Amino acid sequence: MSRNLLVRIAFAVPAIAVSVGVVWLGGWVLATLVAVLGVLGAREVYDFARRQGIEPLEALGLGAAAAAPLATFWAKGYADWEPVLYGGALWLLAMMVAAMARGPARRPLTAVAVTMFGTLYASALLAFVVAIRHGPHSDAHPRGAVALGILPLVMTWVCDTCAMAAGTLFGGPKLAPVLSPRKTWAGAVGGAVGALVATLVYGSVVLDRVAVRLGLWQLVAVGVVVALAAQVGDVAESLLKREVGVKDSSKLIPGHGGVLDRLDSLYFALPVSAALFRLFGVA
Repeated sequence: MSRNLLVRIAFAVPAIAVSVGVVWLGGWVLATLVAVLGVLGAREVYDFARRQGIEPLEALGLGAAAAAPLATFWAKGYADWEPVLYGGALWLLAMMVAAMARGPARRPLTAVAVTMFGTLYASALLAFVVAIRHGPHSDAHPRGAVALGILPLVMTWVCDTCAMAAGTLFGGPKLAPVLSPRKTWAGAVGGAVGALVATLVYGSVVLDRVAVRLGLWQLVAVGVVVALAAQVGDVAESLLKREVGVKDSSKLIPGHGGVLDRLDSLYFALPVSAALFRLFGVA
């Protein structure tokens, strides 16, 4: 076993345990952790931009990245989201004013666009775990809300692990050779199968015991669709790295690269999971 793999495992095991524990606690603890991860991920996006000669409005972007998960939890008990919408509008106006102060020579259109993208991609998408954990039934059915909040994490972890194992074992044609040269079709299929099996097992072992009712075909739909979304998310982040010519988004996490590298699959998996759970009437 390589040293790099040992480092990855040594970090991943406690990180998974902490993630499960934080989802269990929920509330401001979960929202705060997601806010921190959102800020770190947005900062990596802005570092990409600076490599391209773009100066993001970093203070405004990082502030919004911190606010998005906190606002999601704050608004969980309100049918009226107008305060959040007003806050978003004021944020956009503030960015435009800041860009005006810089003048046209510093690429204001690109700076505003990158600033907004970094916040939405690295934080707002991740905040869907808060929305799942604190959905409309969470107060009446807290154990079910916890189980649903953990499910997309489990699916993504299993998908990534099985994709890596299958790709290493079988090799074969590349999935996206330009964007991610190490990923193969065998790995993609292995990841999807692993996520599907994990979802079916989780449904019978966990969801049934906390009275979250998802039928067989609903579990199959969740497993397949979320696995595909997770793998698309992985390749999408590689697209950003290829443009700026870097292997990892940063060196923050030993053996894993940066926050974007570690959470890329979840950026797609969480909103897709939230939509499916709402569609099936369990969140």
